[in-house]
Amino acid sequence: MQGARAPRDQGRSPGRMSALGRSSVILLTYVLAATELTCLFMQFSIVPYLSRKLGLDSIAFGYLQTTFGVLQLLGGPVFGSRPDGHHGPVGTRGAARGPGPAGPLLRRRSHPRLPAGRDPGLRVRCPAILAALATLLGAVLSFTCIPASTKGAKTDAQAPLPGGPRASVFDLKAIASLLRLPDVPRIFLVKVASNCPTGLFMVMFSIISMDFFQLEAAQAGYLMSFFGLLQMVTQGLVIGQLSSHFSEEVLLRASVLVFIVVGLAMAWMSSVFHFCLLVPGLVFSLCTLNVVTDSMLIKAVSTSDTGTMLGLCASVQPLLRTLGPTVGGLLYRSFGVPVFGHVQVAINTLVLLVLWRKPMPQRKDKVR
Repeated sequence: MQGARAPRDQGRSPGRMSALGRSSVILLTYVLAATELTCLFMQFSIVPYLSRKLGLDSIAFGYLQTTFGVLQLLGGPVFGSRPDGHHGPVGTRGAARGPGPAGPLLRRRSHPRLPAGRDPGLRVRCPAILAALATLLGAVLSFTCIPASTKGAKTDAQAPLPGGPRASVFDLKAIASLLRLPDVPRIFLVKVASNCPTGLFMVMFSIISMDFFQLEAAQAGYLMSFFGLLQMVTQGLVIGQLSSHFSEEVLLRASVLVFIVVGLAMAWMSSVFHFCLLVPGLVFSLCTLNVVTDSMLIKAVSTSDTGTMLGLCASVQPLLRTLGPTVGGLLYRSFGVPVFGHVQVAINTLVLLVLWRKPMPQRKDKVR
């Protein structure tokens, strides 16, 4: 009887997946991630209006955004490096992709309509209170239902030996060694450069939505809901279909080319309707660029360094959020909204020339 039970128990270890099955843990993880990101951007959608109510000017609001960007920039390497020593590369895909202004993918999932009421302050406080309660519930479920380790014995064989050297969370030498690997610097530079113009625009979007588009809080929420819905459809359906027919190089060039077209149109944008027409192209470029470059960078490093590389990838948007409020605010005050389109055209034209002159390395694996 013991021999008959051995195959069933093989690959398990005590305390792993004991409370929930593997599929249930994965489903719960996705639900918690979606809930947390939804709550995060519920708060983001009201912060500009709350800051205005509290008397903060654009400079003080920029400092607030910079503070968040610094904390997020520090958090990417921290949570990106932890799975390398604990859960293996598969567990890093959800943890390392932190939310940011341009990214990711599921980051702008929804912005519920602010409830109407006689007290304007209630319309601002209600989403924040709801987000705080939902986040607290998610934290409780995370600590009680998600196992400390989600990998079987086979993955444990990749763990470092007891007493062996472990990379520090902020091991600059280890990070520098990853950035010196073949093709990694060029891919990472393309990722940062192409994201930069849109990142600046999205960092300033809360101010632009109030001053340029003249939107109320609920209207801005509807617009970001539209943005988030397109992101989910694009990343969940469109990119998967395109990746089965085209190589990463073609998709990367296409995303940069669409960035240029969107930038040209953005330079002539004069209303929120015009922006809505640009959103599909903008979302396509953002999603495709990030998915393709992340895939290329992951393939360029060893399995044990996957989490660290994902942490670096997730740090791109926080870096833009750290520097963006100052640079974007200066550009917006000096030249207005069209300058973001001009910058996007200029930078992505240079990126496209670089890609055309020296193609990216081709690998057998498709974008996943």
